[in-house]
Amino acid sequence: MSDKKPAIFQQGGGGFLRIRLDVAYDGAPFSGWAIQPGLRTVQGTLEEALALMLRRPIRVTVAGRTDTGVHALGQVVHVDLLESEWAQMNRGAELDPAVALLRRVRGAMSRGLRELSGSVEVRNAILAPDGFDARFSALWRRYSYRIADGDKLWDPLRRHVTLWHPRQLDVGSLNEAAQPLLGLQDFTSFCKPRPRATTVRELQRFEFTREDDGVIRVDIQADAFCHNMVRALIGSAFQVGEGIEAPGWMYQRLQAKMRDARSVLADPHPLVLEEVAYPTDSELRQRAELTRARRHAVTP
Repeated sequence: MSDKKPAIFQQGGGGFLRIRLDVAYDGAPFSGWAIQPGLRTVQGTLEEALALMLRRPIRVTVAGRTDTGVHALGQVVHVDLLESEWAQMNRGAELDPAVALLRRVRGAMSRGLRELSGSVEVRNAILAPDGFDARFSALWRRYSYRIADGDKLWDPLRRHVTLWHPRQLDVGSLNEAAQPLLGLQDFTSFCKPRPRATTVRELQRFEFTREDDGVIRVDIQADAFCHNMVRALIGSAFQVGEGIEAPGWMYQRLQAKMRDARSVLADPHPLVLEEVAYPTDSELRQRAELTRARRHAVTP
């Protein structure tokens, strides 16, 4: 357990502790992260397990919602527990409450998932530092995407996390097209806007690398991503990589601020949320307040 000052606050007359959970999941059997009526989702699975443990409804806050079929190795969520719930997590045993939570939530999820047991794993649980917010305190999110461009690279054992693309892609052209998109930009052309949400994002990394096994790895990082933004950027890049469009075409589309039939989404199954980064403990609250202020400044 961390010896740093935890986030303790009052809510509804009771003292709560904020707990950070690091989560990994195979997105294939889920209809995305966010709860949807009648569908199996990662959020629903986790919240049902926690509710079973705590015997009350509970809600978690996530660093970044993922689409249907998208995976995560480094997802981060927070949950607020009563101080008494945390203290009693080990049910009287000589066991760190964080370790007890991990064991109990794993068992509860296994019961709920049954044959899909293991598709969601809570890898770590700690008392969150003061000011921590899984969503608003985050500095950036990083995704990866694997592309096997040509049937000689199609590996049946990795087909669930790799796109089998029939035509070869030129990595040099892909990187040339990606470079002008970096920085603070309006990504209306490459995302599905949500009501009252901004489409301005800081794209910090968008890089294509051909690895030793011949597969192309895409690394893409931003302060946050709009809905479908990663898949739209990669899907559009294929047209440059195949030589259908010149490298400057993607920046032209960015400047046009419009979506049309050429805004194609790449398949979701190779997409993995790899990492979410946060500032130092002393800067967590300031970062969260700054992010909230930016979001609230968006006009309807």
